[in-house]
Parts: sequence; structure tokens; C-alpha cells
Amino acid sequence: MKKRSMQGIRNAGCSTLLLLGGLAQAQTPPEAGPPAAGLESLQKELAEQATQLEAMKRALAEQEAVIRELRSVIGPDVLARKRGGAGPGITPGDNATNATAAAAAAGANATQSVPNNLVITPEPGSEQQAGAQPQQVQGQPQQGESAQPQAIAGAAEEPVGRPPERDTRPPEIAPITDQPGVLTAAGKFVVEPGFQYGYSSNNRVALVGYSIIPAILIGLIDVREVKTSTYIESIAMRYGITKRLEIEAKVPYVQTSGSTISREVFTGTAVDNVFNSSGKGLGDVEATLRYQINYGSEKIPYFIGWLRYKSATGKDPFEVVTDCVTRCVGNTTGTGLPLGLPTGTGFQAIQPGITWLLPTDPAVFFGTFSYLHNFARDNVSRTVLNGDKEFLGKIAPGDIFEFSFGMGLSLNEHASFSIGYDQAIIWPTKQNGQTVPGSVRVTQGTLLVGYSYRFNNRYTLNLSVGAGLTRDTPDLQVNVRLPITF
Repeated sequence: MKKRSMQGIRNAGCSTLLLLGGLAQAQTPPEAGPPAAGLESLQKELAEQATQLEAMKRALAEQEAVIRELRSVIGPDVLARKRGGAGPGITPGDNATNATAAAAAAGANATQSVPNNLVITPEPGSEQQAGAQPQQVQGQPQQGESAQPQAIAGAAEEPVGRPPERDTRPPEIAPITDQPGVLTAAGKFVVEPGFQYGYSSNNRVALVGYSIIPAILIGLIDVREVKTSTYIESIAMRYGITKRLEIEAKVPYVQTSGSTISREVFTGTAVDNVFNSSGKGLGDVEATLRYQINYGSEKIPYFIGWLRYKSATGKDPFEVVTDCVTRCVGNTTGTGLPLGLPTGTGFQAIQPGITWLLPTDPAVFFGTFSYLHNFARDNVSRTVLNGDKEFLGKIAPGDIFEFSFGMGLSLNEHASFSIGYDQAIIWPTKQNGQTVPGSVRVTQGTLLVGYSYRFNNRYTLNLSVGAGLTRDTPDLQVNVRLPITF
């Protein structure tokens, strides 16, 4: 029994050894073939991939060159417009910086688009090993083809979003002249009631006689002091035909009164006489057409051209009865002064002009140039006492060249302030082709100060004051206007 047990153990051990030997023999790999063929395949694949990488590098270089060219050709304004203007949290003043950043971002996206298009696909039948190199590149541009990115081309053709509408109107200022700087918006209607007060005082001394020696006069002295007050109520209506064109009509009603203090010629009196006169009625109706010539900026002024027509609807000076018996020249029975005052000039006129505005934060500089031409009248007669007429012939009032300049300053979103200067040069009046005796060229200079307060989008109050700087200029002018927008 003991021998049989030992023999069984030996047999079991041999069986185990045989089994382990069989397993080991089964796990022994077959003899590998020669390694030369596998190395050649890998080297060939690496060479092809190196060629592809070189082509990709050339494509990237070409795309970077295209991006630089696009940045140099497309300006910041175009890029900002294509992007739809400033984004949230970005001020309009940063548009140029934002546009450059957008171009850089577009370039970066275009540069990254090529490597992102790489798709690695294993070659059929090849071994799946860790770290295997890509076998095929999709989306790679062919050598010699244009490398312009399609994304940038599409962005340059179609805008992304809608840019905000540009404000093409000149900045608003407190008006101190008759010509406003800001045109009425298209389709809007403005009614502007206004009131103007003017006061002037003139002194005149006339020496009638002859002098024996200096400072000794033989004759009479005519001393006159004329004080005139004028009140003009007006209504102006403006309509915006387009964004750059408007039309205006103005109807004034004039009330004027004057007092003349004089010592009459040839009477020899030492007492001052006061001669009062007044007049009221419809004034000269006006019509104006204005057109904004360009879209200005901080470097280029806004230019607004305008053309004004003045009618002769008011009562002219020749219709007013003059204190004369037959003739006012050499009159010895009257004062030679009108018994009433006119409400119009008596002559039609046309006045072209141009207004410019230059916004420079925080101020706005402005100015105006204009030339008024009065049309002459033939067969003019003056009315004297007893209904008689004095024939004067052809009367041609002098033309007027006028210019003004000033500065406007915005105090806040509602109030603004302006200061400026206005000067008018008036040429002499002619009668029958000859200069009227005593008529000379006159220069009027006025210092202007204005204030404007905007209650809301519909109502605005404008106030201006003018002070005369020459003897021929009215001493004081006050204008109050209230434009109402509908």
C-alpha cells in the first residue's frame, strides 16, 4: 500500500509537470518574421505625415498673411459696423479698439480652424498601438490653392447684427441769431411763437449858418434826439421735409412808437419840442429754405445753406404821411418827420447764407455768413400833407453783408448757454442812380448772449439779449421764443 501511494504521487507529479509544460509550450509565441518590412512601413508613414505637416504649416502662413491684409484694408469703422456697433459695457469711443480686437479674434479662429479639422483614422490592417500617428488628414487645402479663410470672407460680406443709427444732425445750441443751427427732423412740424423788443436812441446836431472865425457861429442850431421802441410779435412755422431739408414761414406783427425831441430849424426857439409818432400792423412776411450740406464731426464743421425771401407786405415808409406842406427839402412850415411809423421796409429782398457748426466737447463753435440784396423800386412817391405826392423816382436801398460767430456750451441735459457777436455792413441808398445826400455806409455791431432751456422733447424756451456796440446799432434787443414740436 505504501509503495502504491508513492507511485501515485509520482504519477500525479509527472502529470502536473507534463500539463505545465504543455501550457508553457502553448503560450510560446510563434516565431516572428523579419522586422525590416514593418520598419519600412513606419518610415514611409512618418515621411508622408511630415509632408502633410509641412503643407499645413504653409497653409497657416498663407492664412496669417491674408488676415494681416484684411486688417490693413478693412478700417475700424467698417469692422465696427459689421459687428453691429459697441457691445454691452463698451463705449462708442472704443469702436476702433473693438474692431481691431474683432479682427484679431477672427484671425485666431481662422488659424485654429485648420488643426481642429484633423481627423486621425487608422490604416486598415495596421496594428493598433498606443501613440499611433495620424494616417489621413481631412480638410487640408491642396498645395497651390488660395488659403483665404471662408469664415472671414463670409463675415466681410454679411454684417453680424444691425449697427445703431448714426446721429447726423448738428448739436443743439442756444440760438442767438434768427437762423437756427439744428434742422427740423423729417416729418416733424414746429410752431414757434416769439416776441422781440428793441430800443434805440440817436442824437443829431445840425448847424445851419456860417462861421466867421472858429467857435463863433452865425445861424441856427437844430438839435434832435430820437428814441424808438419796437415790439414785434411773430409766429414761425417749420416743417422737416427730409433729414437734411426744411422749410420755414414767418409772419410778424409790428408795433412801434417813437419820440423826437428837437429845436426846429429857422424858428429860433430855445424850447425843446416833442414830436410823437407810432405805427402798428402786419410786418414783412418771410420764407426760408434750409439744407444741411454735409455730415460733420469734431474735425469737419456742419454746413447748413439757406435762402431767405423777404416780402414787402408791411406798411412802407413812403405810405406814411410826412409833416411837410409841399416838399420836405427846404421845408419851412413843418418838421419833415413822418406822422406815423412804418411796419415794413417797403422793398422785397433775398438773402442767401451759410451757417457752420463745429462740435468740440464740451463747446460748440458756430457762425454765419449772409448777403441780403434789396430789389430797387421805380416810380416811388412820398405822401405829404394834404394828400399831395412828392415824386422820388427810382430808389435802391443798400445791400447788407452780415456775419456772426459765437460759442455754445451745454450746462446739462436741459440747459445751454451761448455768447457771440453779430456785425452788419449796410451800403448807402441810391436815388435815380445817385447816392442820396447824407447816406453813407453804416456798420452795426451787436454783442449777443443767449440761454436755452429744454423742458422735454416738445417744448424749449430760448432767450437772447443783444447790446449795440456802435452808434448806428439799436441799443438793446431782447428775443424770447418758444418752439413747440408736433
